[in-house]
Amino acid sequence: MLHTPTRTARTRLGALLPLAVMLGGAALAQTEAPKLDTGDTAWMIVASAMVLLMTPGLAFFYGGLSRTQSVLNTMMMSVVCIGLIGVLWMLAGYSIAFAPGGNGFFSGLANAGFNGLKDQLTGTIPSFVFAAFQAMFAIIAVALISGAVIERMRFGAFVLFGALWSLLIYAPLAHWVWNADGWLFKMGALDFAGGTVIHIAAGVSGLVAASVLGARIGFPKTAHVPHNVPFVLLGAGLLWFGWMGFNAGSALAANQTAALAFMTTLVAPAAAMLTWLGLESVRNGKPTAVGAATGLVVGLVAITPACAFVSPLASVVVGALGAAASFAAVQMKNRVKADDALDVFACHGVAGIVGALLTGALAFTTGSGKPWGEQMIIQIVGVVAAIVWTGLGTFVLLKLVGLVMPLRVPVNQEIAGIDVSAHSEQGYSDSETGLGAPVFVGGD
Repeated sequence: MLHTPTRTARTRLGALLPLAVMLGGAALAQTEAPKLDTGDTAWMIVASAMVLLMTPGLAFFYGGLSRTQSVLNTMMMSVVCIGLIGVLWMLAGYSIAFAPGGNGFFSGLANAGFNGLKDQLTGTIPSFVFAAFQAMFAIIAVALISGAVIERMRFGAFVLFGALWSLLIYAPLAHWVWNADGWLFKMGALDFAGGTVIHIAAGVSGLVAASVLGARIGFPKTAHVPHNVPFVLLGAGLLWFGWMGFNAGSALAANQTAALAFMTTLVAPAAAMLTWLGLESVRNGKPTAVGAATGLVVGLVAITPACAFVSPLASVVVGALGAAASFAAVQMKNRVKADDALDVFACHGVAGIVGALLTGALAFTTGSGKPWGEQMIIQIVGVVAAIVWTGLGTFVLLKLVGLVMPLRVPVNQEIAGIDVSAHSEQGYSDSETGLGAPVFVGGD
């Protein structure tokens, strides 16, 4: 029996039908009741595991960019999301986003606890596999926000905020865009793998969170340089590997659509990396390893909404323009009062916005989407809706969390680093860092 409440299932098996037929995916055009496909199922299990690896990859990426004395806390903010959101997605998140019988803004709790998914199909794969795949998206969406608030937000406050944000902000937005009942889905918004749902949402939320918490001590006069560039490169490599499953897996099948998404996810980040290194060389005289890692991640973000809607040649444009826009946003960082520590908005929010708009502008290269002008208007509506929803929602949730517990660590903990005070652990021994042992100054 087919479980069919989703944009992923219906858009990618329905509204994507012209693209599928053009690419030779005749299997998607069949009208009879879908049957379990073991090849599609095997691919989606692998893709889900690839996306799960992205969150530890993000932990290394963010951890390398942080200070030595806060590396564990920075990485834990990503790692804890695997446990936290993994459970919440099963309990209610999936149902809010994808359960049948909802309205344009959210679904009910018919699938709470994954109730009703046993022996069901989403497209040609088990609904349990689809739910697991979507769980990986929900996990990394929260983890991305942490980069904006590292080295100053209490771990407990971040966990509480992340739980509320996942259920009350992310899940409804996923419903709007990917559920067949969602109002943006019905309008025809194109977001193949999460440019709007994940990256614009996380980028805007990170910027708002940084504004609410306030700047790190010494910002912007004190330099906060990456403590471990090899970690940054390792994290970027793991992210790129997992992103292949992120984008190509969003086809929900091992088919030509997945092949196109896989190819554009190779080409766009490559173009973005070269663009970033070129801009960096012109501005600063030399290309850097951090710049290479940042550029490829920005390219991955930009191509995410467009990966199955644009041609490989057009994906070069998406990657290059996404990198140029994010590079400019990073240079203007100090003009913005918010201390977005790891440039979550500049790299994910800005690149996500550029990618969403270019999806509408370049979808004609594969024959998908509505007429150019009409599709562009729809994409703009989707971007604005995501910005307003996530921005206001994040502000309200942080204020509510602040009524329960302080959002920010004490000054002495921030100066010494949060690792020992929050986790009773150090990332490095004193001999490795050359620093004195941090003094324990109280729990979280």
